[in-house]
Amino acid sequence: MSKDDLVVVTGAGGFIGGHLVKVLQQRGHKKIRAVDVKPLAEWYQKHPGVENQVGDLALLEPCRAAAKGAKVIYNLAADMGGMGFIETHKAECMLSVLVSTHMLVAAKEAGTERFFYSSSACVYNGDKQTDANVTALKESDAYPALPEDGYGWEKLFSERMARHYREDYGIATRVARYHNVYGPEGTYDGGREKAPAAICRKVIAAKLSGKHEIEIWGDGEQTRSFMYIDDCTEGTLKLAQSDIVEPLNIGSDELVSINRLVDIVEKIAGVKLKRSYKLDAPKGVRGRNSDNALIKKLMNWAPSIRLEDGMEKTYRWIHDEMTSGKVSVVNALPKQALAAQ
Repeated sequence: MSKDDLVVVTGAGGFIGGHLVKVLQQRGHKKIRAVDVKPLAEWYQKHPGVENQVGDLALLEPCRAAAKGAKVIYNLAADMGGMGFIETHKAECMLSVLVSTHMLVAAKEAGTERFFYSSSACVYNGDKQTDANVTALKESDAYPALPEDGYGWEKLFSERMARHYREDYGIATRVARYHNVYGPEGTYDGGREKAPAAICRKVIAAKLSGKHEIEIWGDGEQTRSFMYIDDCTEGTLKLAQSDIVEPLNIGSDELVSINRLVDIVEKIAGVKLKRSYKLDAPKGVRGRNSDNALIKKLMNWAPSIRLEDGMEKTYRWIHDEMTSGKVSVVNALPKQALAAQ
């Protein structure tokens, strides 16, 4: 595609979408339309020279306005958050199927050539994620289907919609299964934050307040892999422009327990905290990791940013946000417990 073709990013007011718009600009794309349901004042990032649209993409007409004239669409729009959110808002998560469906309808009508859909590791069969020492999940592990209730089912259904739009209508759909994306310019409080940001916020608040305590959901031995945002955007762009038609993992294969993640943030902060464990809280699957064999084979690339390096940057950004007066340290004290998608 030409750098003069119109590129649309939905969910552009969110964490990943905002970063993706920035990278597209940096790589010379001159026509970018950024779309999100949130008022512009609430977007995480806004970039000069970008056409910003506010619209509810659960509805067909705003999707048509978003897709008009688009050569490529990156559909990142969804109602989601960390485990504390998706376990208690299953209907809301499922309603994101309206966004993915209507955006595909609008893309077909608009003659869009390529359509990228951001799926999730939550599509994987839960029976394969019952051990903290989990065998890394390969793409074929999505079937037989037993995804995360609510959010995972919506993602899996939307993957199938993208597949059938490719098969039936010739749109070059591409699907990535993201594994726990983190980094600066994202949610770190309010209930939708994921584990890396939540841990950073809690450690910072505990250190600044002098109350050196932290609460963790579960026993802290549940495991995940976490992918830094720069790896996410790089993998997204590579996959979107590739000839790979089947869903592909985009995630780090660096497995870590939540307790180990807290260790990393404590080291960055130069503090040691007393830990308490809320064993009856939502915890998600016991273990989840990304098998990167297929992405390495097909793209000769895989996410490679070390967790310690990404967490350092994430911690510094959240620390600056919390000490700039934008967030009250008192309000940031442990209300939301740690979660891991």
